[in-house]
Amino acid sequence: MKRVILFISTILVLSSCVETTKESDEINLYSQRHYKVDEKQYEAFEKETGIKVNVVKANADELIERLKNEGDNSPADLFITVDAGKLQKAKDLDLLQKISSPIIYQNVDIDLKDVNGYWIPITYRARIIVYSKDRVDVGELSTYANLTDKKWKNKVLVRSSSNAYNQALLSSIVANRGEEAATNWASELVKNFARDPKGNDRDQVKAITAGQGDLAIVNSYYIGLLLSSENDEEIKAGNSVGVFFPNQGEEESGSHINVSGIGLAKNAPNKENAIKLMEFLTSESAQKTYTNTSYEYPANPNVEPNEIVKKWGSFKKDILDLNQLGVFRNKAIEIFDKSGWK
Repeated sequence: MKRVILFISTILVLSSCVETTKESDEINLYSQRHYKVDEKQYEAFEKETGIKVNVVKANADELIERLKNEGDNSPADLFITVDAGKLQKAKDLDLLQKISSPIIYQNVDIDLKDVNGYWIPITYRARIIVYSKDRVDVGELSTYANLTDKKWKNKVLVRSSSNAYNQALLSSIVANRGEEAATNWASELVKNFARDPKGNDRDQVKAITAGQGDLAIVNSYYIGLLLSSENDEEIKAGNSVGVFFPNQGEEESGSHINVSGIGLAKNAPNKENAIKLMEFLTSESAQKTYTNTSYEYPANPNVEPNEIVKKWGSFKKDILDLNQLGVFRNKAIEIFDKSGWK
């Protein structure tokens, strides 16, 4: 009888062990993104697979700190951010693991992904120049460097230097042209500011419409969002500006781009489910949802941009290894401080 009881007890213990190591039907996602399109994607994924997506939202640095503090016990499966530099930071801190899925790598543009396989893109955008159609001759525009010309004094609108988009842009200039050139660019551009930096990218476009400046540096998808808005003021703002892709010359680097991307958490408890979500988000159907809802460029080369975005034409992209945006981030912040870019 004792042997029977011992045998049954052993089975129960083993069953318990198996149960605790089994993946649950969920994914825990740490995300910097705050767009409605993301909720739409997760709902579609849940409906298709039955896997629930739990989302924790915060800025990228807060999420990275949380991952560090949680260590081996972190419930996070995936880390999503709007900046390749932050993905590189998480990778450098040993918070991510390599992604092994042939489907994912077939789905994404090889030039946009991490060369070592620790993160993949879901969308990308260009950091463009927008200009007043009424007050600026597009023939006078050429490069980011050209914005420092004295003819643009009191005409350039930008957001704060604390913004990740501007930090990434300056990081790319450091990587492509060196620290001295990047410092000169930032210092000279400050002299052409129409006002102290403030607001988001939409606010820069609205300020052009209001006559507070003639040019602005913004992310491309914001123009799509303005033009498709249900708000008349935003539609007016979107229609008042032209879109210009800088650095398109034969000897130029191309327009700066950055990605929204996903990294697989080092200790992901639901790794298989996490990979399924990455495969889903890079699929053609999900990529079309991104392009037609958020007006970002698709990471999947088999998917076309939205019609609004296509009207701007194709452009030469800066093919810099996007991990460099993280490598030179601290140097960019240092340059911003020296240049007086608030």
